[in-house]
Amino acid sequence: MNEMLNGSLDRITNKICASYRGDARTQHIGHAFLPSGDKIVELLGQIRQLLFPGFFGPKEITEQNVRYHVGALLVRIGGELTEQVYNCLCHEAQKAQDAPCRTQSAQIASDFLESVPELREALALDAQAAYDGDPAAKSIDEVIYCYPGFYAVMVYRIANRLHRLGVPLMPRIMTEHAHGATGTDIHPGAQIGRSFFIDHATGVVIGETTRIGDGVKIYQGVTLGALSFPKDERGRVIKGLQRHPTLEDNVTIYANATILGGQTVIGRGVTVGGNTFVTESITADSTVTSEAPQLQVRSKKKAGH
Repeated sequence: MNEMLNGSLDRITNKICASYRGDARTQHIGHAFLPSGDKIVELLGQIRQLLFPGFFGPKEITEQNVRYHVGALLVRIGGELTEQVYNCLCHEAQKAQDAPCRTQSAQIASDFLESVPELREALALDAQAAYDGDPAAKSIDEVIYCYPGFYAVMVYRIANRLHRLGVPLMPRIMTEHAHGATGTDIHPGAQIGRSFFIDHATGVVIGETTRIGDGVKIYQGVTLGALSFPKDERGRVIKGLQRHPTLEDNVTIYANATILGGQTVIGRGVTVGGNTFVTESITADSTVTSEAPQLQVRSKKKAGH
């Protein structure tokens, strides 16, 4: 193979480089640095240690050494988060070196770390909701340590906080990592209230402009999506409009239900049954079900045998 390649190396190299010049959309040569996806995933692991000490990272954490552990983590996370936020801001501004971006990134990293106690409070409620809502859960420890839905929600809450702090790109890298790891696709721009539980996790999709109240529980395969995409006079999708549904407090959505549309509001206390398709608002304290399919059962054995 090497002998074959040596004879055509220049030709192949020239051809590939020409393709780079021919389509600027798929190359990033000579532009501002992109953030490192690998470093951002590592950051998630370190932030997880900060959120749940003793669960992840060093196990022998005591009242005597916890301050040292937290301090060391803050230094490590703060430095790497500042660097990756800086790369994201420079990429957004198309500037390779930019002092204001450096100052802004340091402030964003500091503001994020200041919010860790608030994130811990929110995630404690999510873990409690998972324990209360799943008869199979033996403990909150099991939820935090094992449940893919809880992991997806944790990553969402971290990413959403960075999204609200104005960080481009990084929040989406985080939630797409969780998507790949758990099968749960939550856009970092979605608004999700307290005590949120995704049971089984796999196949859940929550769009960017979704609004979810407190105490909501959803099962696997649920889609909270867009019904249509309004376009401008040039045929381009209009950004910034609410395209995804609103779920008020204490809503339960069972497996494989699909709820679409920015004008669709699922009222407080509603239960949406499995395999339903909803594109209109539902009044509070209602139950939504679809008509049961008709089953046909036939014997595998031929008559007379």
